[in-house]
Amino acid sequence: MFLKQLQLRNFRNYHDQLIDFTASKTIILGENAQGKSNLLEAIELLATLKSHRVSKDHDFVAQGCPEAKIFGKVDRLHGEVDLSLTLRSPGRRTASLNSENLKRQADFLGYLNAVEFSCLDLDLVRGAPERRRLWLDGMLVQVEPLYGHILQSYQQILKQRNALLKKGLDGNLPAEELDLWDQQLVNAGIKVIRRRSRILERLVPIAQSWHQQISQGHETLIITYCPSVAVGDGEVESIEQTFRERLAQRQLAEKSLGTTLIGPHRDDLALLIDGVLAKSYGSQGQQRTLVLALKLAELELIEQIVGDTPLLLLDDVLAELDLQRQNQLLSVIMDRFQTIVTTTHLGAFDAKWLNAAQILQVQNGIIKT
Repeated sequence: MFLKQLQLRNFRNYHDQLIDFTASKTIILGENAQGKSNLLEAIELLATLKSHRVSKDHDFVAQGCPEAKIFGKVDRLHGEVDLSLTLRSPGRRTASLNSENLKRQADFLGYLNAVEFSCLDLDLVRGAPERRRLWLDGMLVQVEPLYGHILQSYQQILKQRNALLKKGLDGNLPAEELDLWDQQLVNAGIKVIRRRSRILERLVPIAQSWHQQISQGHETLIITYCPSVAVGDGEVESIEQTFRERLAQRQLAEKSLGTTLIGPHRDDLALLIDGVLAKSYGSQGQQRTLVLALKLAELELIEQIVGDTPLLLLDDVLAELDLQRQNQLLSVIMDRFQTIVTTTHLGAFDAKWLNAAQILQVQNGIIKT
């Protein structure tokens, strides 16, 4: 797929900017705080409906404006599509496909696939479990748009169950009502757990292969799914039984704390290099190698499942990589993926890259060719 055009209106520091992408490689050049990352964030929103930087829509809307708009024109294998996202402050966002407003935002997903790699992605290794869950869920939403609805349903049930548990902190917790929420939590949670488990089965060998290449065979990567409810043989009945047993085991603690302690909202991934946790014992170089392997694996897996090449968004990441990792990344990209990369200088790119790339300069939210 190829993003042909992007238009931003009152989005972050962009007033009204139209960008035509004319090459498979685009370099966005500019000093810090000029709008480079904002541009990539807009593309990320068109692909996933989420940003890895903030979670509230009012953060996207330019100061003093009621709403922001993002338009994208995407050339796919099966034809061209127009995507539009209106973000309001305050108010509910609107997603449109080919100028038609969609009733369900989940129907917007899957028309543009993108993988973003930024210096913030080191949190995949160093950060809290929530960061790894967000990454996994973001990948799932792109390859299976229905997953967005499944995850949203689970989160709503979790919210309602937590509200009931908090209400029962005074000792008056209706057992029958809790049983009803338990059943809904289990049913929705199983769908999340099984999908996370399945995609990891496909992702892990790809990531291990990339890690072997980047580390030149000197290190071994192990990725283990650590759900709060054991997957076992992967069958629904088996997971359901384990889920219920775990809820029963933690029921007293949940009633005491007023929150749900069991479910996929507590899942994590264990990332190990040569048998030790990369989070605790990996060097900075090892952690960067691991994140690069995960991102390249994500890119390859989306391509395999979707049957079309996703976009690659690189946000000031080359400065974070040493020369070997830079070369590894740039050589993989070649002309295979449309790549949009932000940078403060052109020193990391060789002549071949620069000659083939469209170079756009950004200053205070204005793009110049």
